[in-house]
Amino acid sequence: MKQLFVHCTRNVTQSALLEDGVLTEFSVERSEGTSLVGNIYLGRVVNVLPGMQAAFVDVGLAKNAFLYVDDVLHPHLDRQPKIKPSISDLLKPGDRRIVQVMKEPLGGKGARITTHYSLPGRCLVYMPHADYVGISKKIEQEGERSRLRGLAESLREPGEGLILRTNAEGESVESLARDLEGLRNVWRHISERGTTAEAPSELHRDFGLVQRTVRDVFRPDLEALVVDDERACREARAYLRQAAPALEQRVRLHEHAAPLYEHYGIAAQIDRAFQPRYTLRSGGYLVIDQTEALTVIDVNTGKYTGAVDLEETVFQTNLEAASEIARLLRLRDIGGIVIVDFIDMADEDHRRRVVERLEETIRHDRTKIQVVGWTRLGLLEITRKKTRADLMGYFYETCASCKGTGKIFVR
Repeated sequence: MKQLFVHCTRNVTQSALLEDGVLTEFSVERSEGTSLVGNIYLGRVVNVLPGMQAAFVDVGLAKNAFLYVDDVLHPHLDRQPKIKPSISDLLKPGDRRIVQVMKEPLGGKGARITTHYSLPGRCLVYMPHADYVGISKKIEQEGERSRLRGLAESLREPGEGLILRTNAEGESVESLARDLEGLRNVWRHISERGTTAEAPSELHRDFGLVQRTVRDVFRPDLEALVVDDERACREARAYLRQAAPALEQRVRLHEHAAPLYEHYGIAAQIDRAFQPRYTLRSGGYLVIDQTEALTVIDVNTGKYTGAVDLEETVFQTNLEAASEIARLLRLRDIGGIVIVDFIDMADEDHRRRVVERLEETIRHDRTKIQVVGWTRLGLLEITRKKTRADLMGYFYETCASCKGTGKIFVR
């Protein structure tokens, strides 16, 4: 059973997804600093750096955005030249370009931008110049994949690209066409504004957290969306009324006297999940250390002593840890390189089964994630796509005394 809970205050909107009562996804958006990913700007090229095959573009943000040469070439790989041209052959200082943010500004870096535009709808992603059709890997039935590919090919115009999202499974051609036409209209508006606007300027802003969550997460297998703000509740219902009318009645307003996250036990799960030391149900524990370069997770048996022998105790602890690590990466939205120091296992079959457990659990993650494998030191390497600043900045502030060596929990 899946349920989605949205908590709104004047300054912050929070979204929590529960699966069988367990918190699996959590998002936060501050009103004064909404997400930039997906926003489209008319930018002005400031610097072109052939040695880096990149350019810096002023899009009106505090720092110039970074545009790599691959994000200037054609979005279809088969249409790109076999030998990459110099970035200086493609861009000149002063050039105006429509660009889209693909990664938030992180640390001291500006936003990462692209000219491979993509506009997500509920059932599909519209790419005006990509010239190909893609199908979500989570749609596994071959017959359905073939049906959707045929519908997409019949709906798209020459040069357009479409990706059928997981929500497209089972949808009619009319539903897909309605989604596509809405996204085409958005792109026409962006293109028209781009011809007359001054650079830099914002041409399109993606949905806020409430509507974005409904668009990306609300599927037929979601039992309910519970919101504690009347305006946000109306927004969610209005979007579903247009995009998926059958699901509108699953949105309801929280009217209980107790605060939403306390009433459903979500606040306690959040506090537990964002501690640097996370206790497993068996008595073992994880130590999670996030740095700018990577995230390190250490697995320990703790109070769990097992009942058979040391190898079995270690194996059972690592199995439980694998499931929880996959959930916590998704929940805390940890991106980049992740190194896991599982407890040493002598049995090679146990090592294989721990990786299989991890891979099985990460299939539920909507963000691209890959288990790279074991290093020569016996550490497991994982990579997870990073597009936004992780949630640790919301729960922790840098300690004024140690200048970042330690952290203070401020929730």
